[in-house]
Amino acid sequence: MPDFDYPKGATPIDSNEIVGLLLTHITTRSELDRWEQDNIVMALAWLDQNKPKDIFNERFIKELHRRMFGNVWKWAGKFRRSDKNIGCSWNQIPICVKNLCDDAKLWLELKSESSDEIAVRFHHRLVSIHPFPNGNGRHARLMTDILLENILGRSRFSWGREDLTAASDSRRRYISVLHAADGGNYKPLLEFVRT
Repeated sequence: MPDFDYPKGATPIDSNEIVGLLLTHITTRSELDRWEQDNIVMALAWLDQNKPKDIFNERFIKELHRRMFGNVWKWAGKFRRSDKNIGCSWNQIPICVKNLCDDAKLWLELKSESSDEIAVRFHHRLVSIHPFPNGNGRHARLMTDILLENILGRSRFSWGREDLTAASDSRRRYISVLHAADGGNYKPLLEFVRT
């Protein structure tokens, strides 16, 4: 069974979830990252063809995760069944996701905040829920980009212009601005996503 080395701030995959690895030849984190990225490229192609707008529901949130990671993990597209070092209790995920989706629809209806503010708040909440065993940051960033492009008619965020899955200054800054948003200060996150 592989023992992956996780960058600081990453949520480790527990032993019950590692058995869901479909590609048994993977033994290192870099191999896992490469196979997951190949799967994400296929999900991006699907998104380009479909341009979904009905995204504020559990069905779509799960389907996007499945398309991003379904060739790598058996549990892709299924909410986690264990508690992690981040996120709500696993048994609260469906209601937290529903509340987020309902809130996002209301934010769009009221138009009380800028498009970037709506997208940043959506992203932060989805990351905070942490609905899946793995891939939550990548999934939440892609969900946010879909919201920006397909619903708000805006360009995608740059997300610091670096790979946020690997240990880097950008990843450390990203985690730091998410922590600031935990305390209600969204300004650093708003600045980061457009740098």
